[in-house]
Amino acid sequence: MTSNVGMLLGAILALALFLYTFWPDENMAVHREKTRLDFLEEWKDQLYTNLRDLNFEYQAGKYPLEDYTVQRTLLENEAAAVLAEMDTLRLAR
Repeated sequence: MTSNVGMLLGAILALALFLYTFWPDENMAVHREKTRLDFLEEWKDQLYTNLRDLNFEYQAGKYPLEDYTVQRTLLENEAAAVLAEMDTLRLAR
């Protein structure tokens, strides 16, 4: 095999791999749109994570009690509002 044939086969292989990697999916338009309920579920999960992190950091001594109490109250109120809206949307279905 000459070097030209090897280079040609290498270029064909590289092109095939490139096309295989970047070829668009057939079902790109089939993806489901996020609903308000999906958004609220993600937001709730993030709020719970933030509460968990806040509690950990308070126990590690990174927050004074006053700051911890204020931040926790804010996060809990926001989580309660999110849960209330989620319940309202579920009942409206």
